[in-house]
Amino acid sequence: METSAIRIALIGDYDPQVTAHQAIPVALGMAAEDSGKNIQFQWLATDCINTDMPLNDFDGFWCVPASPYRDMDGALRAIRFAREQQRPFLGTCGGFQHAVLEFARNVLGWSDAEHGEISPEATRALLTPLTCSLVEAVDSIHLVEGSLIANAYETAEISEGYRCRYGVNPEFERELLKQQLHAVGHDSAGDLRAVELNDHPFFVATLFQPERAALKGILPPLVRALIEACARQKS
Repeated sequence: METSAIRIALIGDYDPQVTAHQAIPVALGMAAEDSGKNIQFQWLATDCINTDMPLNDFDGFWCVPASPYRDMDGALRAIRFAREQQRPFLGTCGGFQHAVLEFARNVLGWSDAEHGEISPEATRALLTPLTCSLVEAVDSIHLVEGSLIANAYETAEISEGYRCRYGVNPEFERELLKQQLHAVGHDSAGDLRAVELNDHPFFVATLFQPERAALKGILPPLVRALIEACARQKS
């Protein structure tokens, strides 16, 4: 990859049938046109992320929808790398779920934290089925003013689409959000839908799929914000 390009790693197992996977290249293309930047991206299959070596060359990371991933540990390794190396990070849908799981295990020390889709009987199932499954659903989200996500959207009230069945287990939510990880978005029922790290230049994760807007010809604000964050770090 060219050193002058902004290089984005797409963490996930590419499937051309997944709507979000169709939308992501479109969104990045729109961001390139909008910013005038040379944006290059590469899909990194989770079962190929066995060391940090393939991660070093990327300026930003996007952990994408369509989980369970082939290798959860590979996805968690990439998220941890982005968090610890202060590389801009966006997690959407499954990326949100695994971002909070990585934080719980490696920052809070919850070694027993599990994803309920993989380990439904776990004592600390951090991700559990949503009360109402959000498959091909659209809902409103209220954003915390002054947050990275609210600044990206330039408003505190947005509406976005989902294809999701799992979210943060309310039993553990309060303890999860007591330190650097903060809630910055809730849906119309008051349920957690977006988080950010406050000790990181750009670490945002959403349960909804903002990339879907690109298929309607709209540049997703969070994709623009991710690219802007990468550009700032390269300057």
